[in-house]
Amino acid sequence: MRPHPGSPFMTSGSSGLAGRTVLQVVPELDAGGAERTTVDVAAALAQAGARALVATEGGRLVAELQAKGGIWLPFPARSKNPIRMLANARRLRAMCLDEGVDLVHARSRAPAWSALMASRALRLPFVTTYHGSYAGRSAVKILYNSVMARGDVVIANSHYTADLIGRMHPFARDRIRVIHRGTDLRRFSTAAVEPERVERLRRQWGVEPHQRVVLLAARLTGWKGQKVLIDAARRMLDGGVTDIAVVLAGDEQGRDGYVKELDSLIRQLKLEDVVRRVGHCADMPAAFLAASVVTVPSTEPEAFGRSAVEAQAMGAPVVVSDLGAVPETVLAPPQVPSAARTGWRVPPGDPKALAEAVGAALALGASARDALAGRARMHVEGLFSLDRMIGETLDVYAALLGGRG
Repeated sequence: MRPHPGSPFMTSGSSGLAGRTVLQVVPELDAGGAERTTVDVAAALAQAGARALVATEGGRLVAELQAKGGIWLPFPARSKNPIRMLANARRLRAMCLDEGVDLVHARSRAPAWSALMASRALRLPFVTTYHGSYAGRSAVKILYNSVMARGDVVIANSHYTADLIGRMHPFARDRIRVIHRGTDLRRFSTAAVEPERVERLRRQWGVEPHQRVVLLAARLTGWKGQKVLIDAARRMLDGGVTDIAVVLAGDEQGRDGYVKELDSLIRQLKLEDVVRRVGHCADMPAAFLAASVVTVPSTEPEAFGRSAVEAQAMGAPVVVSDLGAVPETVLAPPQVPSAARTGWRVPPGDPKALAEAVGAALALGASARDALAGRARMHVEGLFSLDRMIGETLDVYAALLGGRG
């Protein structure tokens, strides 16, 4: 499938990829930034006339990958067993030979070791992307993590991640390229979401017509800050903000103990009528549009902060922890004047500060909220669009393949 004028993924590198075969390797294709990016890049490669292979165990995004022109190659990419990783290297080498692969792109550590061995054996260009901040302390863990810094190009999804790579693996500094995670601004647009979708979500969540939604969209794990938000909700109610519904949208991923802790805290603080655990949400554009405020109260550094960007694209006020890469995505004082803010930054693990910032966002008048929404949308369009991410990624591929006729 050749690119055509006006194609959303036309880039300077697209013309050099027609007829090429690019293999991406990722553990699985379920919800997450690495998985979403894998599908987006595969779709762009297909539009550019390339063959877009993805070696992965599978997942809920496989159907979308195939619908957009990508090719799923079932592969046990999740295994961290050293013996299995060696066997996987041999399988990937054979796969590359059978499929005529021109470039390999690894997006996670365990399969990256297998992909590195296969790529070096065949002298293929090898690209890695840091989708997370791998902070190992022991020499063994640092060595294990170092595979992600061994690409011919090492893509960092934020400046925070790039700085971390440079500190942990100085040998890679000259090969780091910052490419922010991209948001599909056609999908994440208020004009693209019918009111019925928002109403349906509010009904599914059990939100009353008079309640304003305070949303945290993240998998249920301690460092994502669900407990901090629950504590902040109690403070808000005690302070007179009584018309809120706090929605925790995210997969449990088998963390039964943590889920029990959340439910116990909700009962302890008498928030059963306020806080809702709603599980995985498949319609995030509608979820962000349904939210009066979106929170990202992480207590450990995020490598990027996709929710904050997507929420801003939908015009939702955001309140984020001033930690990791998320502050790169949100304009707030002292970086900008208050009149130029697109959200609020608060100290991590501080429920009082979180409650105050959410309260300030909820207190915005209609004109002030509309102005903030407009600024947030322009901010995302300028720096965090899917088209920009795709263009920069395909340019990396094209540059590496330029000398391989």
